[in-house]
Amino acid sequence: MNLFSLIYKRIERGIVPVLLLIGWEIFSRSGVLPAALLPAPSQVLVAWADWIFGTDGNTQTYSGRWFFDVLHSFWRVLAGFTLAGLLGVALGMGIGWSRTIEKLIEPILQMLRPIPPVSWIPLAIIWFGIADRPAIFLVFLGAFFPVLLSTIHGVRNCDRNLLRAGAMTGGKPRMLLRHIVFPAALPSIFSGLRIAVGSAWMLTVTAEMVAVKSGVGYVLWDSYYFLRYDIVISAMASIGLLGFLSDLAIKRFAGHVLRWQRGSVLNAN
Repeated sequence: MNLFSLIYKRIERGIVPVLLLIGWEIFSRSGVLPAALLPAPSQVLVAWADWIFGTDGNTQTYSGRWFFDVLHSFWRVLAGFTLAGLLGVALGMGIGWSRTIEKLIEPILQMLRPIPPVSWIPLAIIWFGIADRPAIFLVFLGAFFPVLLSTIHGVRNCDRNLLRAGAMTGGKPRMLLRHIVFPAALPSIFSGLRIAVGSAWMLTVTAEMVAVKSGVGYVLWDSYYFLRYDIVISAMASIGLLGFLSDLAIKRFAGHVLRWQRGSVLNAN
């Protein structure tokens, strides 16, 4: 591999984003739209830097508070996502393994699944008030079904020959679930978790725009009212960055857990 190819492989993923930013900067400064309606990336970067580090106070009450806002949002994502992961995997294992559990539980879950999580916002506010709990509830709803369905899929696609072999060696159902079915379902479970964490961030921001008075989503909505679109875009970029890092963390953890499975979707670039 020559030097040019090595350099290209290092920078190829950044080519399109850089070109988009350059085009955005040129368009914003062309005067086609007022600068206040479409801030240039350089202006957004200045606002974002002040929001994070409190550099010059141009974001006023938000100055230097980015880490606090992120911490509030991250806590809501973590709480709702963890609850959804635990319950989704447990129910998914049960539904995928037992026809009785499937007949008892799956119909009601399939009725609830098409209901958009955002439609629960009025009830969440009535039930939990204006605080963390409605946001955590909405995150749970958004993250639960991807984990549930992926787990069911993973259990039902477990190699039957492995189950027969386990049963022939005297394995009880609990042992088969623990040592054969669950490991076989892990690739599907991690795929569901990666989908779920994206939904978790989306629902957290939605809840913070309506039912919570803190977090990145609240800053986004509040700055919109004051026509600070540079802060709005900074908040959007923050959400994208946090979602990317969350997905990357799950992907890396899955790669560590699934070392025995090479070439899977989870390990794909």
